[in-house]
Amino acid sequence: MAVADPTLEVENELLASGARYVIGCDEVGRGAIAGPVAVGLCAIDVGAIRDVERRMPEGLRDSKMLSERRREAIAPLASAWATHSAVGLASAEEVDRLGITACLGLAGKRALAELHAAGLAILDSVLLLDGHQDWLNPALETPLTVRTRVKADRDCGSVAAASVIAKVHRDRLMIAADAQLPGYEWSGNKGYGSAGHFAAIDRLGPSRLHRLSWLKAPALTSGSA
Repeated sequence: MAVADPTLEVENELLASGARYVIGCDEVGRGAIAGPVAVGLCAIDVGAIRDVERRMPEGLRDSKMLSERRREAIAPLASAWATHSAVGLASAEEVDRLGITACLGLAGKRALAELHAAGLAILDSVLLLDGHQDWLNPALETPLTVRTRVKADRDCGSVAAASVIAKVHRDRLMIAADAQLPGYEWSGNKGYGSAGHFAAIDRLGPSRLHRLSWLKAPALTSGSA
């Protein structure tokens, strides 16, 4: 069955209702056993929808539906299309200490701080968050307007763009870790629990990039988002 391209229908409705920006939001690395969790934000305004010279990148999809090569090609186009974009991170040590849900909020808060520093009117925006749980507002001092939507990374252009931008950013960090902490096959597994990755942990022991609490709970390590 063919997969439909994401649209901007939801974003258009939110902008028409008075939002200054719609900020697509998605997380990457939630199911990894090593490396940071990343939250990508992609803010768009009316111009991103109506400007004939500024179009959503052709072939944009949820990052899980694209090859690594396609993600690398589309990520800079998505960043150029967005009014603003940002990626926030929470480290493996923070995941162990605070828990994954709190770290999603922490990473999102850091990404929002980057948008705020760039001059984005966050309080006048609506955050369109993939999934059914608002894990962002509990991390913030000032509550924001958040709309959750299951499969928003598949159906909504701003969220798909956020997922690609965050995925490429995080993957590059994990690839770079090969030079600093060799032997764990980071370039291939990106911190997820592949057989080769577990074999490397057995051989070398865990590194500073590993989520030690997750190594004790292998049932949590599935997934590649």
